[in-house]
Amino acid sequence: MQKILIIEDDTAIAEIERDYLEIDHFEVEIAPDGITGLNRGRSGEFDLILLDLMLPGMDGFAVCRKLRETCDIPILMVTARREDIDKIRGLGLGADDYIEKPFSPSVLVARVKANLAQYQRLSGKQKVPCEIALGGIRLNTGTHRVFVDAQEIELKNKEYELLQFLMLNVDMVFDRETLYERVWGLEAMGDNATVAVHINRLREKIEKDPANPRYIETVWGAGYRFRG
Repeated sequence: MQKILIIEDDTAIAEIERDYLEIDHFEVEIAPDGITGLNRGRSGEFDLILLDLMLPGMDGFAVCRKLRETCDIPILMVTARREDIDKIRGLGLGADDYIEKPFSPSVLVARVKANLAQYQRLSGKQKVPCEIALGGIRLNTGTHRVFVDAQEIELKNKEYELLQFLMLNVDMVFDRETLYERVWGLEAMGDNATVAVHINRLREKIEKDPANPRYIETVWGAGYRFRG
């Protein structure tokens, strides 16, 4: 049974999330504040974390940043704050997805399942390493290591998945909705800001001049493509 940690100070919301997840056969634990959530999240007992932003003791941004120092499981931020800067900040700190309140409990469960499936699919790849080399970028699908001009770079989970998908489909154009569906695993449930933030983060790490990208090209009115 997969185990979910809910870090949420609103008891009513936390219990609704717990009830719907338990109906779908997840084991769920609730942490009522940021410090407790951080300590439990670091335990290694959980498969995914649902993280509120506005928490007593330590806010969700700080919790996410500290969790990412030691664990790579999916982190989904759940919050009533709708400003794009909050989404960008949260995703930049390593969150995998972003869910706005109010939300449909069934959508929440679907997003949890999709993120878990994507994480398990990638982390379960223990076959003979296969390398993709395009331009100055080398990506090893067995070890998940990425090199740019022979220098290894560190990518977050979804940054790696997005880069791998684009490199496997070199020169093909994908809109944001398609990229969300293929990388995050859900159709028409994503926030387009999620894809745009990850594209920008990737460019900062793999491009010599992110403002004039060599690899990940914006095709205006159509989407993005990786140029080989």
